[in-house]
Amino acid sequence: MRQLSAWVTALAGALVLAACAMTPAPTTPGAEPWSPSGLPQGAGISPATLPGWAEEDHLAAVEAWAETCHIARDPALAAACQAARVLPAGGGAEAARRFLEAWFVVERGDQTGLLTAYFAPEYSARLYRTDAFSAPVLARPLDLVTEGTTVQQRLADGRLVPYPVRAEIDETDAAPIAWMRPEDLFFLQIQGSGYLTFEDGTTRRAAYAAHNGRPFVGIARPMVERGLLPANGTSGEAIRAWLAGHRGAQATEVMNLNPRYVFFRLEDDDGRGPSGAAGVPLIAGRSIAVDPAHWSYGDLVWIDAPRGDLAGADRGYQGLVVALDTGGAIRGPVRADFYVGRGEAAGLQAGRVRHPLRMWRLVPRS
Repeated sequence: MRQLSAWVTALAGALVLAACAMTPAPTTPGAEPWSPSGLPQGAGISPATLPGWAEEDHLAAVEAWAETCHIARDPALAAACQAARVLPAGGGAEAARRFLEAWFVVERGDQTGLLTAYFAPEYSARLYRTDAFSAPVLARPLDLVTEGTTVQQRLADGRLVPYPVRAEIDETDAAPIAWMRPEDLFFLQIQGSGYLTFEDGTTRRAAYAAHNGRPFVGIARPMVERGLLPANGTSGEAIRAWLAGHRGAQATEVMNLNPRYVFFRLEDDDGRGPSGAAGVPLIAGRSIAVDPAHWSYGDLVWIDAPRGDLAGADRGYQGLVVALDTGGAIRGPVRADFYVGRGEAAGLQAGRVRHPLRMWRLVPRS
C-alpha cells in the first residue's frame, strides 16, 4: 500500500510538472473568449482561456469526469482517464486545475445555442386507480419493435406501421405498473425517468424503457399562442400548475399536442442518480444531454450560459460537465440539457432554464 501511494504521488508530481511546461499563459481576465475559426492544423488552446475558468471547482470537475470517463470511445482519452482516476485527492483544486491544463486543449465555442435543464422528479403514485391518480404508467408493450432508429408496431399480418400517438395509447386497456396524476406522468415522460413514492412509503425508480417513435413536441409555444400562458411564463412549474388546474379534457388536449409517449420499468431505488443514455448514473450539476450526432458520450465539455429570460430565472451556468445523455428535443451542435438533480427543488430550478449557450469540447493534447 505504501509503495502504491508513493507511485501515485510521483505520477501526480509528473502531471504538475507537465502542466507547468505545457500550459500557455492565461488570457487577460475579461478578454473575449477565443474562437477556433481559422486555427492552424494541430493548434491547441489552453482551457485557461475559457470564460470563468479561474472560478471553476476543478477538483469536483475532475472527480465527476473520473467516475464516467471509462465510457469514452476515443482511445486518446484512455490515458487521461487513467491519470484522472489516480490523481490524489490530497492534491486539491490546484493539482486538478494543472492536470486539466496539462492534458487538454479546447475546441469549438464560436456559436451560440440553447441550454435547458432537466431533473429526476419525485412523484406520488398508487398501485390502483383513483379519481386523482388516473393516469396509467405503462411498461414497454410487447408489440413495440425497433427497426433502425424508428420504433414501430408489428401487426398480425407481419407489416410494420408507426406506433400510435399519445392520445391513442392513453385509450388502450394495457395493464399499468402504477398510477399517477396526469400532469405528473406527463412531466415524468418529458424528463425520461424519476422516482415514485407509494402509499406505504416505498420508493421505486421509474426508469426509461422505450418510447413510441413519435417526435417530441414541446407544449410551451402552443400554450402561449393560445393565450394560456404569457410568453415569459412558460417555466416548468407554470406549465405544470396550469395542467393541474385544468385537469380533465382541457389539460388532456394540451398534453396530446406532444405525440411522444414514454414507457417505463420499475427498479429499486439505490440512492444514485438515474442512468443516462450512456448507461451510467447521472451526476447532478456535472452531466448534460447532447445530440449524439455532434457529440460523444464521455466528452468533457465547458458550458457558458448567461442567465436566460424566463420568469424566475436567477442564475447562469458555467463550468465543466460530461456528455452522458440525450433527449428527443436535444438537436444540434450547440444544444444541451443540464441535469440539475433530484426532487422538487431541482424541478423548480430546471423549469427556469432557457439560456443562451456556448460549448467547448476539451480534447487530449496531441
